[in-house]
Amino acid sequence: MNYAAGVQCVAKCSNKKPKPGELAYRKGHILTIVETSVRKGYYKARHNTTGEEGLINANNVREREALRVDPSLSLMPWFHGKISGPEAVIKLHPPEDGLFLVRESIRHPGDYVLCVSFSGEVFHYRVIYQDNKLTIDYKQYFYNLIDMIEFYSKNNDSIVTTLTKPKKKQGTKSAEVELSKTGWLLDITKLTLGENIGEGEFGAVYRGEYMGQKVAVKIIKCDVTAQAFLQETAVMTKLQHKNLVRLLGVILNKGLHIVTELMNKGNLGNFLRTRGRSIINSAQLLRFALGVCEGMEYLESKKLVHRDLAARNVLVSDDSEAKVSDFGLTKVDSKESDKAKLPIKWTAPEALMKEKFSTKSDVWSYGVLLWEIFSYGRQPYPKMSLKEVKEQVEAGYRMEAPEDCPADVYSLMRLCWEQEPRRRPGFPRLREKLEQEMAKRSPRPEAAHRGEITSGSRS
Repeated sequence: MNYAAGVQCVAKCSNKKPKPGELAYRKGHILTIVETSVRKGYYKARHNTTGEEGLINANNVREREALRVDPSLSLMPWFHGKISGPEAVIKLHPPEDGLFLVRESIRHPGDYVLCVSFSGEVFHYRVIYQDNKLTIDYKQYFYNLIDMIEFYSKNNDSIVTTLTKPKKKQGTKSAEVELSKTGWLLDITKLTLGENIGEGEFGAVYRGEYMGQKVAVKIIKCDVTAQAFLQETAVMTKLQHKNLVRLLGVILNKGLHIVTELMNKGNLGNFLRTRGRSIINSAQLLRFALGVCEGMEYLESKKLVHRDLAARNVLVSDDSEAKVSDFGLTKVDSKESDKAKLPIKWTAPEALMKEKFSTKSDVWSYGVLLWEIFSYGRQPYPKMSLKEVKEQVEAGYRMEAPEDCPADVYSLMRLCWEQEPRRRPGFPRLREKLEQEMAKRSPRPEAAHRGEITSGSRS
């Protein structure tokens, strides 16, 4: 097997006692190929956790494949939707102890039914939805169906037998099998969860450690939301860029755990607000702006639309690199009822009015993000209600430049806020403009040599 530089691989076995020049790793560790080695059958690789480099045997690793974005990929392949009891009995034929499926209850809308085959019969257990939790016996409660099936696969409290074999709905693929096959399924026993560092609309985020690496873990317990995020996570497996938060893998345990690199300095908005002008100069602000732009240019090259670009969704690493998070995530549907969830202050007029999302609507959001950066994390459209923002932006209103914002940067914001999407620049053009702005702030080589500070290096 020939691997190109940059390819991520999964260790198939451990190398705990490496020879000189070799890399130490354990089974399941992720390694990135750096270059082909002079030794036949060996590669130079970097350990994704420790950062150490060394030789690895090509036979000891397998390539980590991108997960296909496939609607048939299911966290709950045993869930058959709205079918009747007799239909469930037919599907669980021929009978086999522990064979099971879950269906929606037809007689009790909102509830589910667990159907289990045992001793040639099918037993139907009504799963009652109560206080945002599920129960069969009013003793044991579960956050979701995944949690319930996991429990009854190990215990037979209140049911005739433990669940041993799921009856898959036709046309579905098991997410667990696919994640494992492609190298993205992580082991819950190797994860240590720490403090809660954030609560979002879709779940909580925790600090954690996985096989020695500090990580962030987003836990999504709602079945439907977890299923939607599974498709979005599949997008993340295809992406690798220094200005995108890196996905490390997925854990299936009482819902969906999305494990990413930990960004210790939090989101960019809070980072700027808590430090301010006395600590962060305009050159650093430009570096943040450029980093986000490069991440978005990469997404544009992959034909992906972010849809929620804002300072709260940009995270800051230990070395103060800005990285876009929640990227490539197709937000859970654009139905009429979801309009209230759109971040109005950051959303382009055509996306608000007609739900037309594109790279150019991301560019509009980037203009608002630039305003956030150069105002040191202020809320955009200060003192305006969401209704006023929507009406006035549609009528042509645009925010004034933040205090001390360079004129050329404000000009970029205005370009991003062109009413006509086709008149807005793409991210490659924005990057060029920001690089020119950065160059103006760098001391001229001859001036730097003389120890002078030029007017172009103001902060």
